[in-house]
Amino acid sequence: MRTLLGSKSARLSAFCAVSLLSSSLLPAATFELSKATIPDIHAAVDAGALSYEKLVRLCLARIEAYDQKGPELNSVILVNPAAIEEARALDAEFKAKGRRSPLHGIPVLVKDNFDTADMATTGGAFYLEGSLPPRDGYMIRRLREAGAIMIAKTNLDELAGGGTGFSSFWGQTKNPHGLDRIPAGSSGGTGAGLAAWFAPLGLGTDTGGSIRGPSAVNGVPGIKPTNGLLSRAGIIPRTLSFDTGGPMARSVYDVALSLGFMTGMDPDDPLTATSAGLFYTDYTPFLKKDALKGVRVGIMRAGLGKHAGADAIFEKAVADMRALGAVIVDPVAYPSFVTDANGALSDIIRAADVPGELDKYLATLKPGYPKTFAEMIALHDALKPKGRVQPNPRLYNAFKALDPEITLDSPIYRSAREHGMQMYRDAVLDTFIRHQLDVVVYCTRAEPAALISEAGGGTDRGTVSRGSLTSIANRSGFPDVIVPAGVTPIEKMPISISFFGPAYSEPRLLAYAYAYEQATKHLALPASTPALPGEKFTY
Repeated sequence: MRTLLGSKSARLSAFCAVSLLSSSLLPAATFELSKATIPDIHAAVDAGALSYEKLVRLCLARIEAYDQKGPELNSVILVNPAAIEEARALDAEFKAKGRRSPLHGIPVLVKDNFDTADMATTGGAFYLEGSLPPRDGYMIRRLREAGAIMIAKTNLDELAGGGTGFSSFWGQTKNPHGLDRIPAGSSGGTGAGLAAWFAPLGLGTDTGGSIRGPSAVNGVPGIKPTNGLLSRAGIIPRTLSFDTGGPMARSVYDVALSLGFMTGMDPDDPLTATSAGLFYTDYTPFLKKDALKGVRVGIMRAGLGKHAGADAIFEKAVADMRALGAVIVDPVAYPSFVTDANGALSDIIRAADVPGELDKYLATLKPGYPKTFAEMIALHDALKPKGRVQPNPRLYNAFKALDPEITLDSPIYRSAREHGMQMYRDAVLDTFIRHQLDVVVYCTRAEPAALISEAGGGTDRGTVSRGSLTSIANRSGFPDVIVPAGVTPIEKMPISISFFGPAYSEPRLLAYAYAYEQATKHLALPASTPALPGEKFTY
């Protein structure tokens, strides 16, 4: 573990001192929920103008107004019935003892594949309705210890398998920037909820782009961390070798702030041992507005050319980074092995990981739920559509297409994991070494979010290819930070850029993304979810 501000108490004291100093220097301040960062929230609380209970009530009012009513975003599966009570207790604790951490009282949207012992964890699958896991997942536990409030569980592509925001249990989530468009996936409910300001912070998971796609098309920052930085224990597995959780938020600062509270070695996830001596408990000291000065930025142009508006936004982003002092290396490309091996390597690992790891997870559930991958598929095949619950043949046909001869014990699987993935990492690193790069920047999704009618939800119709470079981060295990870059002039849909780097380069990537964000400020507010009374006030 590495720290920059000493002990937890010293870090907390410094954080509080900055907040109090800032509020004392300003005779008046304006709080605006849709633009508030976590420090803004605490400053209002310190001034007595806001409480954590009031904050939770404001967030719940937005969920009430916009999720199943109004634009009907359909992003929230379950609201935490104890959220107000928890916030009230945290207010009392704050008055009696002070703030537990900089996440004290902060509401969090939780993708519904994270185990929460007090709320059902369905993975978006109808046959897991009401399933209470035996305990909180590691990341959830760490956030609760910091004083965060798990305000709601959000919809996702079922079992994190897809990119449209559809599940058999909860149906289709809408993008608040365009109600006829997908929120991407699989963390689409979290992305849509953050865009609609249902909470300041959210959790997603990423196997091939499932944090980055929803962050990009909903116009919010996020991070897919180095595989091993955050524990996967207590997350319904998709393809465990490629899986990781990560924070999403409304600002790069809040992403960096929350990340440090979830790092650490977990005996329930052996991969976290690789982070020993490489993780931080606080990433915010790295955030500098001049962080891009002198940095060698490789421009990856693969994927461009699909949409003129997105291309123009990316070109402007490159120009902005150059103006901020970056040394632009344009273009760069990965060795052919990276793209040539991507599909074959993924197919081998997925064939073993998906059924093998799901079997392990299902075995931990209480009686009355499927215990094996085969039982899960059989339940879906017998499903009769009823109301919101609808079949998801695209996902389950993909499950059936997995090679049954490849298992977790197969030599070809072990070779792919131990040797194939290392070769893949080395091939990706070759680009950094050849061009002496600090970071690679690419357009996360080089076109607006697809129309729901084209994407097809859980049906087999009209699959829309939304090709991107995001899966490279999963196959290599490397981190990727996403930040909004603008809105297309015609569709008014967000476009984002990604800052991609080698393993455990999170401090640098977050710093580069922060410098870009602070200079450009492209956070977009969707017209479908306007401010409600009481969300803006002066104190």
